[in-house]
Amino acid sequence: MYRGHWVLALAFLLLGWFCVKEACGAARVELVLAAERHAPLTAQQTWARELGEAGIRGVRIRQKRSIDRVGIQVRGTKENPVYIVTGTLDARGEVVLPGGRYRSGQARRIASWLRDVARRGPPESREPHAAFGLPRSQMMAVRKDLAVPIDFSTRGMVRADVVRKIARGLKLPVRVDEKMLARVADDRVAEEPEGLSRGTGLAFVLRPAGLALVPKMAAAGPEYLITTARGRREIWPVGWKPEQPRPKILPEMFKLRPINLENVSAARVLDAIGGRLEIPVLLDHSALARYGIDPDKKLVTVPRSRMTYATALDKALFQARLKYELRVDEAGKPFLWVTTIKPVAQAVPDKG
Repeated sequence: MYRGHWVLALAFLLLGWFCVKEACGAARVELVLAAERHAPLTAQQTWARELGEAGIRGVRIRQKRSIDRVGIQVRGTKENPVYIVTGTLDARGEVVLPGGRYRSGQARRIASWLRDVARRGPPESREPHAAFGLPRSQMMAVRKDLAVPIDFSTRGMVRADVVRKIARGLKLPVRVDEKMLARVADDRVAEEPEGLSRGTGLAFVLRPAGLALVPKMAAAGPEYLITTARGRREIWPVGWKPEQPRPKILPEMFKLRPINLENVSAARVLDAIGGRLEIPVLLDHSALARYGIDPDKKLVTVPRSRMTYATALDKALFQARLKYELRVDEAGKPFLWVTTIKPVAQAVPDKG
């Protein structure tokens, strides 16, 4: 009898609603804990205190009923939703919620999860996330922004100036660490990624400087961060693996033709084949520098035979300890990415 009266009194004492500062007026969360039959009374008292100290006010603790299920009910209106979160207090004195299982002392973790529900709604109703922690719709906006082609020549330009000029052409905000750019103030870009998309081009220009393009979610929407690549789990890649078969993307690369290469540099082979295929050739300078490979000094030979440019490149570049990949930029334009057989690691996220 005492236990029933105590639980009822506690329910009325704590009945209210939980709201985070940034969500007040928009979303409300009410927490209901259904105590199982053998849930310790001391655990109920402890949780009542700890939840209150964690700032959670919308709590009801009552006896569990047969219809109770752990989950989240959505009530209210679209503009002012109310989320009824139902959890259980089990025989071990632990709280079970849709967000996980919690022991005594973890009330602040519950508060954090409830704030997330207040801000973003129930997990099952949220938009799926792609790479960089961005919702899919925001990732699509980023890809669209980065798909715009570079409309100026970069060959011979100061690397830092190329970065700034590409960044100015983007619609989404760009935050640049100017101190890092200052370190490459005298470095110049040797290749010509003109015509490739700004995302691929920017990632390529940043890579030799140890820098990276990182999309991130800000309060006002997605933005870009240009910062050091070291320690980053995700960075914007230099192009993407094509979704279509390679012969469909670049048919000329897979047609048989007479090939004869004798003691020519790997660089000359790349220039010749890239020119005939009319596609950009980008070198992974970070990997080449790490392994001490200079394509201008590596001589290769491919005996006269009928073969495809794809096969010829495989044979020639292997002799120079190099390999190539056919990649596409954000707009689907193909290019050749040339790196070492053992390339420097690069995090490549899903397209989203």
